[in-house]
Amino acid sequence: MKKQLQVVVTGGPGGGKTTALDLFRRELGHKIAVVPEAATLLFSGGITRSDNDQTLRMIQKTIFQLQKNLEEIHKKQFPDRLLVCDRGSLDGLAYWPGTESDFFKDVNSTFDHEIARYDAVIFFESAAATGHDISSNNPVRNESSEQAVQLDEKLQKIWSRHPHFYFVGTSESFVRKIMFGIMTIENVINRYHRS
Repeated sequence: MKKQLQVVVTGGPGGGKTTALDLFRRELGHKIAVVPEAATLLFSGGITRSDNDQTLRMIQKTIFQLQKNLEEIHKKQFPDRLLVCDRGSLDGLAYWPGTESDFFKDVNSTFDHEIARYDAVIFFESAAATGHDISSNNPVRNESSEQAVQLDEKLQKIWSRHPHFYFVGTSESFVRKIMFGIMTIENVINRYHRS
C-alpha cells in the first residue's frame, strides 16, 4: 500500500494560509483531508492566551499533542486521501518560551522525528513582512504586525530545514498570492502522488 502523503501548510499570521486552505478544500475536497489547526481549536474552546512562561509551556505542549492526535485521527478516517495539515507539530517551537532542546525534552520528541512526519512544507509568508495589513477573519488571532513579523521569521527558520520546503512570498495582490499558494499545493500533491 502507498504511504499516505502528509503536507503541512504553515507561515506567519496573516499569510493567507487559512484562505488558501478553504479554497483548496472546495477545489479538491474529494482528494484531500484538511487537518484543522490545533491552536485555533484550543483557543476557541475557552483556553486564553498567557504571558506566563509556565502556562505558555503547558499550552504549547497541549497544542503539540493535539496537533499530532488530529493528524492521526484524519489518517484513520481518510486513509485514501492526502493529508493537508493546517500548521504542524513544529509550529509550537516558534511560540516556546525556552530553548529548542527544552521544547523537545518537554514534548518527548526530536526535531528529526517531527520534521520526518511531513513529506513537504508549504510556507505562506505573513503580509506583515512587507508592511501589509494582517487583519484576520480568525477571532483567536490577535498578533500585532510586529509580532507577526517575528513569528514569521521564527517559523521560517524552523520549517526551512525541511528538505521539501516551498515558499509562498507576499505579493502586491493577495488574490495572486493565494492562487500561487494553491498551485504550489497542487504541484506538491501531484509530484508526490505520482511517486
